[in-house]
Amino acid sequence: MSQTPIKFQGSQGELSGLLEQQDSQSKAFVLFAHCFTCGKNSIAASHISKALVSAGFAVFRFDFTGLGSSDGDFANTNFSSNVEDLVAAANYLKENHQAPSILIGHSLGGAAVLKAAAQVPAAKAVVTIGSPADAGHVKHLFQGDLDTIGADGEAEVNLGGRPFKIKKQFIDDLDAQNTAHISNLKKALLVMHSPIDDTVSINEAEKIYVAAKHPKSFISLDNANHLLTNKADAAYAAKVIATWSEKFIATESSDSIQRVDVPAGQIRVTEINHKFQCDIQSTTHQWIADEPLKVGGSDHGPDPYQHLLAGLGACTVMTLRMYANLKKIPMDNVIVNLSHNREHGDDCQSCTEEHPKVDVIERSIEFKGELTKEQINKLLVIADKCPVHRTLHNKIEVRTELKN
Repeated sequence: MSQTPIKFQGSQGELSGLLEQQDSQSKAFVLFAHCFTCGKNSIAASHISKALVSAGFAVFRFDFTGLGSSDGDFANTNFSSNVEDLVAAANYLKENHQAPSILIGHSLGGAAVLKAAAQVPAAKAVVTIGSPADAGHVKHLFQGDLDTIGADGEAEVNLGGRPFKIKKQFIDDLDAQNTAHISNLKKALLVMHSPIDDTVSINEAEKIYVAAKHPKSFISLDNANHLLTNKADAAYAAKVIATWSEKFIATESSDSIQRVDVPAGQIRVTEINHKFQCDIQSTTHQWIADEPLKVGGSDHGPDPYQHLLAGLGACTVMTLRMYANLKKIPMDNVIVNLSHNREHGDDCQSCTEEHPKVDVIERSIEFKGELTKEQINKLLVIADKCPVHRTLHNKIEVRTELKN
């Protein structure tokens, strides 16, 4: 599993995030919003993220403005700025990795993802965990300080054993919120809540569920506490999310591109997204090309050079099979391994650059069967005569024209 620290611009300054994913292809990208005054490294955020990554998802979590390692003053934030931070995080993923397909919010973070969802068109599913239906629900945490905040414009309140400055603008912003957006979500919704949650009543989960339209689901977290401090509870939540979301998320693939009539002998390549992924079609086939994760792709298919090597390898195997069948050579099987690199062309007589480099394709061939040394040597000669091999050695001219 890889962990990549990320800095990006939020509503009021630079925010600190963490992208976790397996080294192989991810099923989908998940954006996780932590609970009120918590942070990206809260127990619930950490445990759920790691469990989802183990299930094949890429998860991005970050500190809201003024919390954890993020810039800004918490006293100047509010629920609306949290929503803006979430949208900024989603846009960052879209521009630099892959747009999030799933939004997950814990506690007030759940209320935030419900609000932000409309501004994240790529998101197909939303999950709330121990979340209030109305952002104003958090006012009960500093109910005894509301008069002071109203009179003085601010007050220092104790939240989770830590002091936080709450300003009147924060309260005013909460009062301006409503739940109309829940009924207009237009995304799959999973509501998760514990019946013994003594911070956010399970009645809030009922309000969310009733307000939302289908498709929607509810899962009880049984004996879990509000912060999901028991790792087993977080792992269970992640497992349910992973299974439930499969129905609503679709890994971007060539299936999303409509088949067209491609003339015989031609190849049609169409961009699928803005992150290198391409749909490739021939007269009878359709497949994917992509770049690896390390260069910003999604690794959903071979990269261009892998396609090139595959063409040479496939042509080598087919040519050897045709020759072996023709000459009745007992070749049971053949395996070809290929790699590509560039070497300094010290011996390249035709190179005119001061420090020329030559593209080198390393090809190793393994034969299976009772073959004589003479047969093997002849097959190796034939391998160099495969059509793609000869094409690569010919002078190639690529002619480009603009299609009107």
